[in-house]
Amino acid sequence: MLFSRVIDAGSLSAAAKRLEWPKSTVSRRLAALERHFGERLVQRSTRKLTLTEFGQGVLEHARQVAAEVDDAQALAAHRQQRPSGRLRVSMPGDVATQVLGDILSEFMAAHPAIALEMDLSPRRVDLIAENFDLAVRMGELQDEALLSARRLAAFTAGLYVAPSYLARHGPIVHPTDLARADGLLLLGRGGDARPWQLHESAGDGHWTGLPVTRATANSPELLIQLARAGRGVTAVSDLYAAPAVRTGALVRVLPDWCLPSVTAWAVFPERRLMPARTRVFIDALLVGLAKRCAGHRGETDPPAVVPADASGAGSPGEPAAP
Repeated sequence: MLFSRVIDAGSLSAAAKRLEWPKSTVSRRLAALERHFGERLVQRSTRKLTLTEFGQGVLEHARQVAAEVDDAQALAAHRQQRPSGRLRVSMPGDVATQVLGDILSEFMAAHPAIALEMDLSPRRVDLIAENFDLAVRMGELQDEALLSARRLAAFTAGLYVAPSYLARHGPIVHPTDLARADGLLLLGRGGDARPWQLHESAGDGHWTGLPVTRATANSPELLIQLARAGRGVTAVSDLYAAPAVRTGALVRVLPDWCLPSVTAWAVFPERRLMPARTRVFIDALLVGLAKRCAGHRGETDPPAVVPADASGAGSPGEPAAP
């Protein structure tokens, strides 16, 4: 188990910190394990640990041992009537503040014995190596080993602009009008702005392209602020734009043309039995996003959130692989 924790942490110091042991103890026990096997498991340097060929083979078995112990601990937590303990969650900052704020608050009120520890950095964390219980991720999932996923919802999106911008530059009544518009563009994980792919909701029309780039950012919240100030047109989630639309600061243009929806996923380490605190958190996300869907769906407006359907995955207690 110790060997598995050291490799997953990446260094003796990081492993010692997570285990709350002295670094000297971790080093001494790892050396004792190597003496027991009669072979080196790792090559040590001042900056990193490098697995030997023998260590690579042992690691697979070590992780199985660690997983068995984690499952036993999860079983104990599962049997508790009141889920408790620390829950480490990673999610995009904009999703946390614009969509999940009320849901997180309600979860904390319902589960006072669970301590939420949230990482809102834009980076894609390594759930296993960094000891996270769950991550909320948007869009396509990468094929990540040792992880499972649960589909939460699909966020619909549209094109939004301030009335003041339309008053200065004229109306936008067809996608071809976007060629002369100022674009406020969202950057993807690769650092490039992806073309807008529009399709006509009541017809067969399709349009792919981008307006003139006026500004780019990896924050939908910032793009909405710039759009409110009349700096251009932006493509964002309907749910993100809803508060500005309600006050009249933004209006949706080309409402008969739709952008592809973006799926929200709960991603978590693959285990036979999910810890109770993780299970109830996923339940809260599913219920909360379903309420958001009902609350934002109008008679003629498309839903801002499409809840996860039955085909998304099994129940939160029975995770499906990405």
